[in-house]
Amino acid sequence: MIHFEHKELLWLLMALPVLLGIWLWLRYSKQKRLEQFADRVMFGRLIPDASRWRPALKMTLCLLGLASLIVAVANPQIGSKMVKGERMGSDIAICLDVSNSMMAEDLQPNRLERSKRVITNLMNKLTGDRVSLVVFAGTSFIQMPLTNDYSATRLFLDQVDCGIIPTQGTAIGDAIDKAMASFGYGDPDREWQKNGNRAIIVISDGENFEDDAVGAATHAAQEGVMVCTIGMGLPEGAPIPIYNRSKQRTGYKQDGSGNIVTTHLNEQMLSQIASAGKGVYVRAGSINTGFDEILKRIAGLDKDSYGEELFAEYESRYQYPLTVALICLILELLFFERRNRKINWQKILSRESD
Repeated sequence: MIHFEHKELLWLLMALPVLLGIWLWLRYSKQKRLEQFADRVMFGRLIPDASRWRPALKMTLCLLGLASLIVAVANPQIGSKMVKGERMGSDIAICLDVSNSMMAEDLQPNRLERSKRVITNLMNKLTGDRVSLVVFAGTSFIQMPLTNDYSATRLFLDQVDCGIIPTQGTAIGDAIDKAMASFGYGDPDREWQKNGNRAIIVISDGENFEDDAVGAATHAAQEGVMVCTIGMGLPEGAPIPIYNRSKQRTGYKQDGSGNIVTTHLNEQMLSQIASAGKGVYVRAGSINTGFDEILKRIAGLDKDSYGEELFAEYESRYQYPLTVALICLILELLFFERRNRKINWQKILSRESD
């Protein structure tokens, strides 16, 4: 079975039909312009060296070479053998805001669903790290303890919605404390060791009304735990939709005076939390926005040993598509669009047959 190390690069193959379409359109346009001056018979007399199949052959070789080059860069790997190695990684606690304000639709489809996609994308980029999941609104609890089983974490994540915690509000400080507890902090049966291999990522709109989130982040940093924040939403805000049991929108949340409540992204609060936690704040304008900086911070954490584990080891076979790419591109350069009048292959072949 073929495995690609960088399979996301295979999407570049979708550009090849587009290039082919552009080339066909340019050839068609050129032919139409030439027909305005002479018909095809006369054109053949004016330019006797012109060839119909050589340009098509050159384009075919070029596209085949580019396709092979993309496959080579994606690094196809075959065969796998299990090898034993030491698993090294860090501990990452993800705190996910599930308050009603996360149903706002200033990020599509809404803030909560976008947050879940962000978490999934984050786990796809982690290697060897253990992850725990904490959900919070007015209170918080550990939805998933520390584990390196990302598939199980995704299953728990799929079950998260804004009704999972009945107490509404946004207690970011309590969520940070629960994240610390997922690391074993405060557990009388576990000895707490202050080290630099732990991080907390808070995903929220930042509307914290319940506790001292900055103080909780400061305390976490004092214990060697970095706190990063990801802001979900837009500063201009959006109304909070209300849904019935059939998941149909019935209106928007209103205050006591009947005015529609608008929830805003509180970047100042999230920035203060990240600063106190010696981490970084980013706004999730898209699924990948800011990930490079957060992943860089996570990669800079100390790594701890989680024991030995079996790993699948593949053998790279990029040399074969790379060789095909080079051959195709070299042949494309050797072929000219016009026939070479000095070399008449028909005469040469007829002589050899005689």
